[in-house]
Amino acid sequence: VISVPTEDDSSLPPIQAILTLPKQKTASGKVGLIVIPHGGPHSATISAYVPGFALLASQYAVVFPNYHGSTGFGQGALESLLTNIGDTDVKDVMRTTKHVIGEWKDRIDETKIGICGGSHGGFLTSHCIGQYPDFFKAAVMRNPVTNIASMVTATDIPDWCHAEALGKYDFTKFRGPDSDELQTMYARSPIVHVSKVKTPTLMALGMKDLRVPPSQGMEMFHALQSAGVETSLLVYPEDNHALNRVATEADHWIHIRQCFNQYLG
Repeated sequence: VISVPTEDDSSLPPIQAILTLPKQKTASGKVGLIVIPHGGPHSATISAYVPGFALLASQYAVVFPNYHGSTGFGQGALESLLTNIGDTDVKDVMRTTKHVIGEWKDRIDETKIGICGGSHGGFLTSHCIGQYPDFFKAAVMRNPVTNIASMVTATDIPDWCHAEALGKYDFTKFRGPDSDELQTMYARSPIVHVSKVKTPTLMALGMKDLRVPPSQGMEMFHALQSAGVETSLLVYPEDNHALNRVATEADHWIHIRQCFNQYLG
């Protein structure tokens, strides 16, 4: 577990992250780094065994940032992310990544950095490669949120869209967002930065996902292809948000490792 100083707001606790380093060493002594921001965003990565993570960690350095908004660091830190998604969390992920590169420069090859995330982690992955188009060599998104404005009336959690983007939601009144709210949701979405993306991207989608509809990933996939970005798509017709059916979990994590091997290897 590592601690990363917070520069923007001293009232917030330091960012914590988990860093794993592979046992085997390359000829140069350095390995690529994969950044895996968690979903939620109000959850946390803990030191539990996850087969897909272990597959990547056997070959690469892997860092799991618990950015501000994660659970376990107090109510103030958790609520600080509301209305700041796509900004505070992105800066935290990048600050963590740069801290790891700087502190472990003898083990990590700074020219071989990848990023992988699902759900809100996919939202962050998409934001990072848009806001920092020359930083990452490969990206993977698993059922990502890419455009909150087009997600809000199609998801089973419209309250998430309102709360994260606007800071409020009235559970007593169901209604669609008005034009100003849609504009704010769109402005906080990674689709805004799609024209700047250069990073080769792999997308994995569960076609029965009610939480983050597959249309979110398809929208980004087609936008990236239209922009000439090297992009691949994995579609799992019977899977929902978790992508955790036995065959699916094995298949898409093998493809994810192959993707990173291609661009970071």
